[in-house]
Amino acid sequence: MKPTTLVGLVVGSLAGLGTASLQRRNFDSNDYYVLHLERDAHPDLIASRLGLRNEGQLGQLPGHYVFSTLKAEDDVVRRAVQERRRKRSLGGMDVLDGVKSSHKQKLRAPMQKRIIPPAPAGYVPPKRADKADAKAVEKQKSVMEKLSISDPIFNEQWHLLNTVQVGHDVNVTGVWLSGVTGKNATVAIVDDGLDMYSNDLKPNYYAAGSWDFNDQRPEPRPTLSDDKHGTRCAGEVSAARNDVCGVGVAYDSKIAGIRILSKLISDADEADAMNYDFQNNDIYSCSWGPPDDGKSMDAPGILIKRAMLNGVQKGRGEKGSIYVFASGNGAAADDNCNFDGYTNSIYSITVGAIDRQGVHPYYSEKCSAQLVVTYSSGSGDAIHTTDVGENQCYNGHGGTSAAAPLAAGIFALALEVRPDLSWRDMQYIALESAVPIDPDNKDLGWQTTTIGKKFSHTFGYGKIDSYALVEIAKTWKNVKPQAWFYSPWLHVHQEIPQGDAGLSVNFEVTKDMLKEANLERLEHVTVTMNVEHTRRGDLSVDLISPNNVVSHISAVRKMDTSNEGYDDWTFMSVVHWGESGVGKWTLIVRDTKVNDDSGTFIDWHLKLWGESIDASKATLLPMPNDDDDANHDVTSTATLPAATTSLPPNPDATNTALPTDVPSDHPERPTKPSKTSGDEVATETGTSAAETTTPGSSWLPSFLPTFGVSSRTQAWIYGALGLIVAFCAGLGAWFWFMRRKQRRNNPRDDYEFEPLNADDGGDGLAATGEKGGQKRRAGELYDAFAGGSEDEDEHDLERDHFNIASDDDESDDDEDEEEEVHNEKQGSRLLGDRR
Repeated sequence: MKPTTLVGLVVGSLAGLGTASLQRRNFDSNDYYVLHLERDAHPDLIASRLGLRNEGQLGQLPGHYVFSTLKAEDDVVRRAVQERRRKRSLGGMDVLDGVKSSHKQKLRAPMQKRIIPPAPAGYVPPKRADKADAKAVEKQKSVMEKLSISDPIFNEQWHLLNTVQVGHDVNVTGVWLSGVTGKNATVAIVDDGLDMYSNDLKPNYYAAGSWDFNDQRPEPRPTLSDDKHGTRCAGEVSAARNDVCGVGVAYDSKIAGIRILSKLISDADEADAMNYDFQNNDIYSCSWGPPDDGKSMDAPGILIKRAMLNGVQKGRGEKGSIYVFASGNGAAADDNCNFDGYTNSIYSITVGAIDRQGVHPYYSEKCSAQLVVTYSSGSGDAIHTTDVGENQCYNGHGGTSAAAPLAAGIFALALEVRPDLSWRDMQYIALESAVPIDPDNKDLGWQTTTIGKKFSHTFGYGKIDSYALVEIAKTWKNVKPQAWFYSPWLHVHQEIPQGDAGLSVNFEVTKDMLKEANLERLEHVTVTMNVEHTRRGDLSVDLISPNNVVSHISAVRKMDTSNEGYDDWTFMSVVHWGESGVGKWTLIVRDTKVNDDSGTFIDWHLKLWGESIDASKATLLPMPNDDDDANHDVTSTATLPAATTSLPPNPDATNTALPTDVPSDHPERPTKPSKTSGDEVATETGTSAAETTTPGSSWLPSFLPTFGVSSRTQAWIYGALGLIVAFCAGLGAWFWFMRRKQRRNNPRDDYEFEPLNADDGGDGLAATGEKGGQKRRAGELYDAFAGGSEDEDEHDLERDHFNIASDDDESDDDEDEEEEVHNEKQGSRLLGDRR
């Protein structure tokens, strides 16, 4: 056997067994599908059944497999699982019964890098002081001598040690002097590549945790002319001590590169990237997101959401991957990081920017989801770091793009001293150690939270202090596992008044509710809501806790002219961290502009996330689905005058407006009311009726099963069963009548056995086992009914986007297939006549 033949056999035998990330993709000639399979389903059998090629598991996502086939116009997998679903009541087993969901992949534009945007017209930067402080310069020299730092631009790296604006740096030199420099921690830069051949990065480059998802190769090296962003971010984290440029904030940490921003990409590849080598890649630094244009409202797709949840649940030996995201650069366009589904995820640490003088830069977005800020460009300077090339440096890196990796490097320092920190522990120590900036400045909107911390939508809990963060990490007691509470869907369906008053609604959370949910204290709060409005940018939303702490979860955006409103959009807040959650939560929705554009507040529900009471009772959050918020139970909620608080809600306090979907699947998740059922709920006085329907309630007698579905679906199921019973009874009566008539007219019917030859009878009734007559006719009706009507098919698609999938029983030969088609046509005709 020739060596080439042997190699071909080995490669062929291994096809489909590796991870999907190692398979080259060709979207020009192939279609790609991600199928979520039941645990006992066999992907190779499913591939054979559908005529696909099994490309292997999708990264680290359990049960998710990538399949490929030749390019076609339609969704061949969807068609197959729908067909099986329609006929599954015929019985039998099919491998497609193990398909839970299917996602055809399409190439899309990558997320945008958060580089420094142009300054707005008329912007005048703060005047910069250039005279160095003598004592600070002496300190700098001493640090360089003690740590053997000879890097030529270290004295320009003001973000590490500021000798001009003393104190405006990340306060890291004391950490280094204590021997903590990021050892045994790894940061993955998810970006446009990383120059592993740069002499500044080469010593710390981690090849096994790196991959190029754009050009499908192991080395994520920069290729395009503007593939420099990731290398500059990497230099902030892990540039080594040498004679090239400067040093990284964690200069002994490992750095990996994951390239996704240079070409069109699929959701499957981005999901794979967010879990890539997640047992060794500790922190994922992400300086990108949807456009920062003040009008976009975008969230990650379902596969990416699942990957991030999978990361925090399974990454780092189940301590959880740490995702760090740049808050966004759209502040000059009134953008807000709550309109970005990555930055307002509870699984992200969202980091904003301040400049070297401690001033809020014109670009850094505000929002209630922002946890902390750190240093970046502004006041006439930027971050000095590594660039693409063997010995290249750069002095103009900035935007929130530079803030996120700087924070990621600081978190790597904490992992060196406490590798057992969970993803939630890292959020705790970040806010506990943060330093408020100019806290007496009323224009910055600082408010004191229930746990005594200061929070500003501009700066979060303040700037990161490396020394304080590492010191807290050393003695930090790990928090107990996560728990959560979901309110029912609260139905409003009222027009939003224009002006300052707003529409106020509330929900009372009791101690018993949180005890049952095993929730002890809050961390994140999310609000999912539906608002119809002809100009989305006019809206603002405030959430007020029982402790009178205010989150501006949505704010006016002058560029946002969309008429789509909020469609099951989830806003997030970290403002209520540490509260008990017990008491009345108030939501105020305002239509801030008096104009011809108007809107209606449809419904909302509250989700409280935090630390569990009893760790032994904690469970893992199930993977999210596209339809998690699709069905809403009808629950009334009172409409009240706008609440008066110690901190009056300010629609313009955060000039942004974008929420995102947090993975929200839950064993007892609430369901959504139909719009017709709620139209009669509100009274003329503006207060909703007290009638409620609790999640999981049923109109059925207790002895009948509910199937674990909503009341509407129960009605559909029992209605269908009733129709089947009635139809079968009518069909039986018809056959009984025909048999009586036959026996009166044909004496041979008195015989015990039917004639063997159908032609002898003349009545078209054949013996059991023959293809004509009675048996065939009954089969036609059964097939037609079991197949379902068009209405049933539409209902199935709307309900679960074929999350439950089956396939049709295949015939043994062509004759059986032709008979089945004939049966369906005949049965459908008879059923239509009966109707």
